[in-house]
Amino acid sequence: METMTNILGEINSIVWGPVMLIAILGVGLFLQIGLKLMPIFKLGTGFSLLWKGRQGAGGGEISPFNALMTSLSATIGTGNIAGVATAVFLGGPGALFWMWMTALVGMATKYAEAVCAVKYRERDNAGNYVGGPMYYIKNGLGRKWYWLAPTFAAFGAVAAFGIGNGVQANSVANVLNENFAIPAQATAVILMVLTAAVILGGVTRIGNVAGKLVPFMAVAYITAGLVVLILNIDSIGSALQLVFAQAFTSTAAEGGFAGAAVWAAIRFGVARGVFSNEAGLGSAPIAHAVAETKSPVNQGLIAMLGTFIDTIIVCTITGLAIVASGVWTSGSSGAALTSLAFETSLPGVGGYIIAISLSVFAFTTILGWSFYGEKCIGFFFGPRALKPYRILWVAAIYFGATAELSFIWLLADTLNAMMAIPNLIALALLSPIVFKLTKEFFSEDGEPEGAEEAPAE
Repeated sequence: METMTNILGEINSIVWGPVMLIAILGVGLFLQIGLKLMPIFKLGTGFSLLWKGRQGAGGGEISPFNALMTSLSATIGTGNIAGVATAVFLGGPGALFWMWMTALVGMATKYAEAVCAVKYRERDNAGNYVGGPMYYIKNGLGRKWYWLAPTFAAFGAVAAFGIGNGVQANSVANVLNENFAIPAQATAVILMVLTAAVILGGVTRIGNVAGKLVPFMAVAYITAGLVVLILNIDSIGSALQLVFAQAFTSTAAEGGFAGAAVWAAIRFGVARGVFSNEAGLGSAPIAHAVAETKSPVNQGLIAMLGTFIDTIIVCTITGLAIVASGVWTSGSSGAALTSLAFETSLPGVGGYIIAISLSVFAFTTILGWSFYGEKCIGFFFGPRALKPYRILWVAAIYFGATAELSFIWLLADTLNAMMAIPNLIALALLSPIVFKLTKEFFSEDGEPEGAEEAPAE
């Protein structure tokens, strides 16, 4: 196992090396420029459409609002609590700046993913809508590039059990054991029962649960985070100064912080940012493809909000809480560092807030990624494979919650990057279609016309 871990570690350092980070940022920047910064300027339009999208219109399985909530259920998780803390621990406060940059270009990436997902979606043998990178590669790029579709689906199906199942279940088991002395086995059983009750009902039930649970927990966590920031209001200015200054200069060793070069801030800021909001990985468009919408652009404008909410809002609150409270030099990392920041500011309750938040966020991530994984499997075997996959998914939770997952963490992180490769290629090649649909969607005065959904080409 040690040999396999070392080999996988070498692969991980390559796939998350400079080439991958440049590719993710480069494709996002290319799309953002090609869209003339529309995702940033039309942020208000996106929120307006989201509010109207509580009721669907057009073909699809769930409302546009629930499609975003399903997407957010998979992205708002350990990355927002443990991932941000890890980025700051390894890259210093400057890593937060690079997370922001990743999010700003990632909004364009997420927009393009959803546009392509709705544009090229299709119906399976059971009559349900299916979509995502494997389908916009298949239906949008032709036979020459078809091999990218099964490549993405294979990586996605396996990666789901890591990032979306084992890692999440393990995080919940650990945090509940540390804070409430609940045995990992008991946590595993409870998670299995709750997950089965939701995912066996399919995407409609997942969407309904996510549509209620995700907004509630996101608002609760943001509120608690704002309280922490208010209590440290005198340190916010210096915290922001650290973030911007150390994004471009090396961070000196201080207390339990070992110091970090600028490259570390960039690498871990971008990598943890992508891990958190998943822009470019190709997971979110699988959920947006089943939205009840008539226009690919309409759903794209809603989809891009996922990156904004996840990183610009939730991750920023976590990161600033860690830096402003001064605990970033404590030597702690991961969820323990975030917990320390909240506990320092809110003695007696801060740690429990993080424990409960991480548990609920991780649970919703398990729900969201179960849908992603089953659609990747469904690409190969059709609807008949969905029930067996769901049963296997529930069973895997027990292993994830009770096993040592250092290897699984590494495998999930590696496969995450490998999912991005075929997806980024497809987005670059389909960018002219995205630009064309966007231009047609908006009228001369800049207001959405609500164009009808174009058929797959």
